[in-house]
Amino acid sequence: MISKKLKTNILIKREDEIKNIIFDLGGVIVNINYRLTLNAFKEIGIHNIEELYTQYKQSNLFDGFETGKISAHDFRKGLIGNEKITDETFDNAWGAMLLDTPIERINLLQNLKKKYRIFLLSNINEIHIEQYHAKLMQQFGSVVLYDIFEKVYYSNEIHMRKPDAEIYRFVMEEQGIIPQETIFIDDLPQNVAGALTTGLRAYQLQQGESITDLFIE
Repeated sequence: MISKKLKTNILIKREDEIKNIIFDLGGVIVNINYRLTLNAFKEIGIHNIEELYTQYKQSNLFDGFETGKISAHDFRKGLIGNEKITDETFDNAWGAMLLDTPIERINLLQNLKKKYRIFLLSNINEIHIEQYHAKLMQQFGSVVLYDIFEKVYYSNEIHMRKPDAEIYRFVMEEQGIIPQETIFIDDLPQNVAGALTTGLRAYQLQQGESITDLFIE
């Protein structure tokens, strides 16, 4: 199989300038729909969810959960208050946003690792990790992320989150990578902006665009 090359229109003049690629997860590798979770919470009686959480802004409760500073128990309690909702019902609503992982994206990543050092950097929480890993097991027979990426960085495990500059620097320092030789790909503008402050090259994946559109044979 021929290695894929980055299209020269994403912030590089020569293809050989890029040696490392850091990928986001949600909206980049796995398809997500935040509206499904918002609707699911409203159906189980949590009607103020949109005041607390959107794709672009979150309350301290969500931020704490994504950095591992708040447990799943406390996160559920913080959202439902005195409502009598089971953990299973809550988790199903919270995970409703997680959709499919197209096989062509997995194939692309497996091909890219032959040419580049590739890493995963995701804002995520313990409930979504468990749910998404289960989906990968069902679809691929394994949690393929750990086979594909040189290292997987989850925000709740390293206690930092995008778009704070410290999380990008942490990855670069741990892996010994040079920012000018690295491109970060995410679907959210604030995360791309955060990466750019550290010297990383960065690309915002647009709505309707897939990572498979960013590479050529």
